[in-house]
Parts: sequence; structure tokens; C-alpha cells
Amino acid sequence: MTYCPGCTHGIIHRLIAEVIDELGIRERTIGVAPVGCSVFIYNYLDTDFAEAAHGRAPAMATGIKRVLPDRVVFTYQGDGDLAAIGTAEIIHAAARGENITTIFVNNAIYGMTGGQMAPTTLPGMQTTSSPLGRDVELQGYPIRMSEVLAQLPGASYIVRRSVHDPGNINKTKKAIKTAFQVQLNQAGFSLVEVLSSCPTNWGLTPEAALKFVKERMIPYYPLGDYKVADSVKAIAQ
Repeated sequence: MTYCPGCTHGIIHRLIAEVIDELGIRERTIGVAPVGCSVFIYNYLDTDFAEAAHGRAPAMATGIKRVLPDRVVFTYQGDGDLAAIGTAEIIHAAARGENITTIFVNNAIYGMTGGQMAPTTLPGMQTTSSPLGRDVELQGYPIRMSEVLAQLPGASYIVRRSVHDPGNINKTKKAIKTAFQVQLNQAGFSLVEVLSSCPTNWGLTPEAALKFVKERMIPYYPLGDYKVADSVKAIAQ
């Protein structure tokens, strides 16, 4: 694997691959990934892909979907991408109700570039750019992207899941499948946020990193459904 030992990107890749095969959409699926650890998804999914500039995946996906409306278009983005340089793109794609799907991997840190503080880094959490811990008075509070996006009328399906244990992995797969089905039913913008571990940059063992997700991340980023529009409730059941 390209990923560090214990990284849960690989689990999320597998879930996406399984969903694509189960829905029988591999030949019509186009993925878009930007800069960051998410870019390695190209190596593991046998579908068409495009690479966007850092943060611009929703804008590129919008263009692809509008030109090729019969395709299933999804973005695969990390928190350092989607919640920082790409904030405008994801918010406006959701606000417009673009019929695309986003898989948002939140590991509360910049993974590829050396473990710097991200917009999602927890209060007090140490990173290479916040060695004394995130000071909310100086650096602000982490952004809860699912809660923000759920406020937009154009968003149809916004949920947060995790992959820190088998039960939650199964729930995440179901949410990813629902998100793709929302798009297949022309029901608008869908996003699944997935809490993920980053043992290398957190300075933890893989096992301790999963415990960190459960004990530290989930209390700040509660799992759940943040928006399920009336038009997609039947799909989500």
C-alpha cells in the first residue's frame, strides 16, 4: 500500500470500490481527487479519474457532471483540502445542489505535507505547526463541515461516519452506497464525512490511533445524519 501502516484511507477505498461494483456503475463512474493523501486513490480503483488542483475537486466534478450528466461523478477529498483551500468550492457546489457525491476524509491533520494543523484539528491537539497544541483563542475553533453544509438548501444528503471499528465500517459503507444512490436518482448534492486515523502524523500506534478517533474525535465530531432531504429519505432507509 502507498499509505502508512494503520491509515484508514485503504478501508474507505475498499468501501467505495465495493459500492461501485454492487451498483454496477464502474464503467460510467468518474472520480476526482485533488492534492493530498487522497490522490493515491487512483492506484486502487479501476475507474476513470481526473486530478484537480488543491481544493478544486468540486468545481471540476461540477464541470464533468454538467457535460456528461449520465456519468456518476464523485470527489474524494481530505480535510486539509476540502475544509481549507477548497472551502469555497465545496460550499458553492452544495449550495447549487450539484448532482455529485463527495467522500470527505477527516483525520484532523494535513497528512501528506508533514502533519501541520488543519481547519479540523482538535482544540489542544499537537501538530508540527501547533507543537504546543491548537490554541483556539489564537487559531480559532475546528470547523464542523457536515454541520455547515447541512444548512444549505441545495444539499440533499449530509452524514458523518467513522471507520474505527467493524460496526462503524459497515455503517460507513451503507452511507456511501446511499450517497451514490442519491446521485443516481438525480436527487442533488450528497456528502459522506468519514472520520479517519493518521497514526504517523498523530505519533500513535495504529491501535492507539483508532482509540483516539473514538475517544477524542467523535465527541467533537458526533456521528450521525445531518441532513436527509425529504426527496432522499426513501433511498436512505
